[in-house]
Amino acid sequence: MTPKIILVTGANTGIGFETVKAFLQSPNSYYIYLGSRTLEKGAAALEKVKAECPDSTNTVELLQIDVSSDESIEKAFEIVKKAHGHLDVLVNNAGAAYDTEFKQGTMGLRESFNKAYDVNVAGTNVVTWTFVPLLMKAKEPRLLFVAGLSQMTQAAESYFPVPPQPAGWPKKIDFDPIGYRCSKTALSMLMLDWNHKLKADGIKVFSVSPGLCNTDLGGLKGKIYEEMGATHPSEGGQRLLRVAEGHRDADAGKIVEKVGLLPW
Repeated sequence: MTPKIILVTGANTGIGFETVKAFLQSPNSYYIYLGSRTLEKGAAALEKVKAECPDSTNTVELLQIDVSSDESIEKAFEIVKKAHGHLDVLVNNAGAAYDTEFKQGTMGLRESFNKAYDVNVAGTNVVTWTFVPLLMKAKEPRLLFVAGLSQMTQAAESYFPVPPQPAGWPKKIDFDPIGYRCSKTALSMLMLDWNHKLKADGIKVFSVSPGLCNTDLGGLKGKIYEEMGATHPSEGGQRLLRVAEGHRDADAGKIVEKVGLLPW
């Protein structure tokens, strides 16, 4: 069976890494590009995922792609184009949060927002724009965006994970991922736009909620995520795999949860 070509951005750690691992362990045939901003971190992740999936018959290859660099994105595109001529699934997983840097005083408020948008929204859009021609050459192409803690309806009801705040200024909030959340809300709009643009081309587009996973996003890996009830990032990887394998095709153009859909 000819393997399907998969690209997962931001795959050297967290949900991206577990998504690559899920594809490797799938009984279906895949050639997976493990996208990483740096070759050093990507090489370490590649070695690790191969060691954790020694019996896999699928193939994984390191691909350097920095979503904040147009030059890096174009180089990655040319590599995939030359090697395969098409792309079956693009998983836009790469993301970043800088709210912690602002709280710690190492980054200004404006910069923390702008950098989150540059990676999570602008970078993701440029990657998608660049690779769409390869998706159009696939038989059953799918385009996946990774949603975050960003759904407006949920935020209005509980505003998890930020607790109610007493009157007064400044507010003392231990964990306030507002820049990240705003950028991920914008990413949902980006998904809707690409779904609209590509519907006639037969490309199925989704936002996939990986759930709250215990990753090192924002430099907060470990205790704080555990206290919020976060799951292992493999849960997110499995959700993305199921969508990529066609199990949620009826929900294209929506924000896909483990079971059902998330409200906006």
